[in-house]
Formats: sequence, structure tokens, C-alpha cells
Amino acid sequence: MKIKHNKNWSYIFLLTICFGFSSFSNAQSNGFEVIKNMELLDLIYQHLDMYYVDEPQPGKMSKTGIDAMLRELDPYTVYYHENNIEDYRMITTGQYGGIGAIIRKIDDYSYIIEPREGKPAQLAGAKAGDKILTIEGKNMKDKSSEEVSDALKGPKGTTIDVTVLRDGEKITLAITRDEIKIDDAPFTRMFDNNIGYIKLNSFMPQSTSADVKKAYVELKSRGITSLIFDLRGNGGGLMIEAVKIVNMFVKKGQSVVTTRGRVEDENRDYLTTDAPLDLDIPIVVLVDENSASASEIVAGSLQDLDRAVIIGTTSFGKGLVQRTYDLKYGSKMKLTIAKYYTPSGRCVQRLEYYDKELGVRPQEIADSLVKKFKTVNGRNVIDGRGIEPDFTIDKNELSRLTSTLYAENILFNFATDYTKSHATIPQAELFKLSDSEYEAFKTYALSKEFDYSTASEEMLKKMKETAEEEGYLEEATVEYDALLAKVVPSKKRDLDKFEPEIKELLENEIVSRYYYQNGRIINSFNNDRFVLKAIEVLKDNKKYNGTLNP
Repeated sequence: MKIKHNKNWSYIFLLTICFGFSSFSNAQSNGFEVIKNMELLDLIYQHLDMYYVDEPQPGKMSKTGIDAMLRELDPYTVYYHENNIEDYRMITTGQYGGIGAIIRKIDDYSYIIEPREGKPAQLAGAKAGDKILTIEGKNMKDKSSEEVSDALKGPKGTTIDVTVLRDGEKITLAITRDEIKIDDAPFTRMFDNNIGYIKLNSFMPQSTSADVKKAYVELKSRGITSLIFDLRGNGGGLMIEAVKIVNMFVKKGQSVVTTRGRVEDENRDYLTTDAPLDLDIPIVVLVDENSASASEIVAGSLQDLDRAVIIGTTSFGKGLVQRTYDLKYGSKMKLTIAKYYTPSGRCVQRLEYYDKELGVRPQEIADSLVKKFKTVNGRNVIDGRGIEPDFTIDKNELSRLTSTLYAENILFNFATDYTKSHATIPQAELFKLSDSEYEAFKTYALSKEFDYSTASEEMLKKMKETAEEEGYLEEATVEYDALLAKVVPSKKRDLDKFEPEIKELLENEIVSRYYYQNGRIINSFNNDRFVLKAIEVLKDNKKYNGTLNP
């Protein structure tokens, strides 16, 4: 039997050769390797097409192969197929066509977790806790949250019917999609002692620096004498916007960041070009493990120039610069073209990549692998780990019980029920659960089926196994059983023991039902150890100045 070879493979082969010679002309040193490997790739495609037991899917295989190849480089060099352009647009601009709501899969269905204030879902009457039954008549049962999200997205101005279940009643909401922009506009606040606060969620639009400038000028007009600039959770964006923001607080002509790449044209020095707004106001910058890229440029350069005190946890560690290139057939490629360096000369890129998409956390970097650099005032800073703060806030790990209550949606569901019997609540910063309300929550939680274990219990069980193997358990059985009884979870006991952290999360969840995202931020100030530390440092001139001038 003669097997016919798909002519498409011949076309691919011709493209391969063309690409190979094109690459050869650009980089003769590895041109042969390019041609050889692309030819081998074509031969593999041919054999799969002719002999594989099932009908191959060339498009899917190509996407998988490209993704795997790029993953060998770094987590930020990625390929966007034409079908993923909407995702690319959201990542690069913070915008997409949709309804403006956070959704999460709970059991068989996805639920609206948080409608954004003033966005289509909220304006159409959607509420947190709504179970999404159908979208345009299509059943959403057993659909992943990604599938539901895709169904909710679409062109601005189009209207979709979303049927939700609320309090046992089916409600159909006609939601007109709009251009949804991930909120990055500065949130401002003024604390006692004339301390200003600006929170920025991203550096995505080209207006970011103008928005921050406007927010700062407004706060200054109200009499602030020091500033907290909150970049926690800010994943970055446009580098030039970071430079402009630093420019507000340092002199004109100051180098903020330099980029260095394999291509000569990528070696650039980004200087401040405008007169500063304020060279003297004390500044604290808040960062955490999710502060990345442009956030690290702002924090790192202000730290290197001894212009701000950094408080928080070590930042993400993304010191790589990307550029997007248009490919054929509507696809794109985002490519790492350079590394960036702060004024002291350090690159904050982690030596071990942190690939959040794959759930890969970075390994600890040995001190022997990092290099030391000097700030303007001679303080030591290092590379290879992100931005290390001047004052570190220990991560507040939640108890196993609290984590379980969150993961099992018990906190979320109680908040949903709470809103049914409370038409209003006090202002976000004043809201507190009463003792009787927390007792009601305890009763509610104890009525639910959930299990958890403590770390101590798990360690004791491991110790028991070791003791049995070594023959010591028989002599210590009574003591072991007594100790185990103290660490085995007791829901009622632990609901009392961990009341402060449970109430903090629960109060914040309830506040969000009435005051949305800004309400969450305002309510969190009551227990925000990062902000409280920043206020402490800014109120103590000796501590602030002593940090920058050791």
C-alpha cells in the first residue's frame, strides 16, 4: 500500500529551509544547527503524518512544541496563537471585552465571587454568590472557570443573557459587555501625622505616571509631609512609566535604569528628563513577593539612590525586558531582549526563575552566588534575589483551619448569607463583627463538613513511624497519646484560638459586598502590618534617616 504524504508537509519543509537560510544570514555561527534541527523537525512531522496510529493534529502539536521550546529559555518568552490574542491583549494592556467580575469554580458550577463596582456585571444586578447556570442558554455545569470566563468575554457593546441562581431563584441578567480595564488607577488615602498613601496596581497604560502625579499633587495640596507608595501585588508593565514615576522624586538627568542585551541597540540608559516634584519628602515603598518588573525598577532605583526606605518582603525578581513581535497568521511572540540594571549596577532577576504559571517557586539562592553593590550613601544591596527590603515583614502564615475555611468557601458563603439579613453596614474602616456575630459564624462553620490537620499532628505521626521502626514507641505510648490529643484538630477549640485571623478575613469579605474593591483596601488598613510599619518608620525621623544614612 502506497501512503500519500500530505503536501502541507512539503510546504512546511520549504518554509523550514527558508527560515534556516534566513537565520543563517543573521547568525552564521549557528546557521547549520538551525537548518539541521528544522529539517529534523520537518521529518518528524512527515513520519507522524504518514504512520502515526491516529490522525495527528498539526496545529495543536506545533503550539505544544513551540511552548516547550520557549520554556527552555525563560518564563517570559512566549508564543501567542491567533486564538489567544485576547489573552495577550489583557496581559499587555490590562484590557479585555467582558462583564467585569471575578469568578471561581465551586463544586459543579462557577460563581460570581466579586463584581467590579461600576462594571457591566454589577450594573446589571449581579451579586457575589450568584451561581452561573447558563450563558446564552448554554449549560455551564461542569465547565471549568476558564471556559466560563471565555464565554463571558466578547466585543464591547454586545449583550449576553446570564442565568444565575440566587436564594433558590433563577434570575436572568442581560449584561452588556464593555471594555474592561484591570484597575491600576492610584488609590489614595491620608493617615494621621499628614502621611499620604498611594496604591498602584500596575504600570500598564501610558497614563500611569500622569495618574500617580495627579494623585500626589492632590495629596500634597491636602498637606501631606511624607508618603507611602504601595506596590504590593503590582506585577509591573511599561518601563518608561516606572522611570517617569521615579523622576518625580529625584533630580533631572539621573540614571534610573539601564538595559543590556545581545543586540547592541538594546543597550540603553534611561535618564530622568523632567524637573522633580519633590526632592525632600520622606518616602516608604511597600513591596512583596508579587511586586515585579517595573515595580522593582521603582523600588530598586529609589533604594539605590537612598531616596526611599523599602518595607515588606523580598520582591518577585524579574529583571528581564520583553518586546512583542508580530508573526504571520495573526500570531505574536513576546521575546526577552535584555536585562535591566538599577543605578547601583545590580540586576534584580532571580538566579532561579519563579514561574507562577507552572506553579514553580524559586529556590533559595546561596549567599555565595549573589553580588554586593553600593547605594549612593554606601549601603550594601545585592542582586540575584529581587529587591530585599530595608525592613522585612515576616509573612503571616494562616493557620490550617483558616486556610481550610477559605478554601472550602465557608467564609465566602457566610458573607453571602450575612448580606441577606443586613441591608447596610458601617463604613469600611469602622466595620467589626460583634461577639454574637462571630458566635453565629462558629455555629455556621461547625455545621459544615470539612477536615484539616495541623502541622504538629503530621510531624507527630511521622515521629511515631520512626519510633516504631527503632523500637522506642512502646515505652512512650502514654506520652505520645497525650501529646497527640493536644494537637489533633478540634474545630471548636481552633475557632476560638484563631479568632483574630478568621475575623480579619471574614470582615474584609463582608465589607467587599457593600464597598467593593476600595472598601477591601480601606478595611485592611486596620490590620495591615506593612502599612503600620511604614507609618511607624515615617513618624520616627531618626529611624527613617538612620536607615538611609547608616
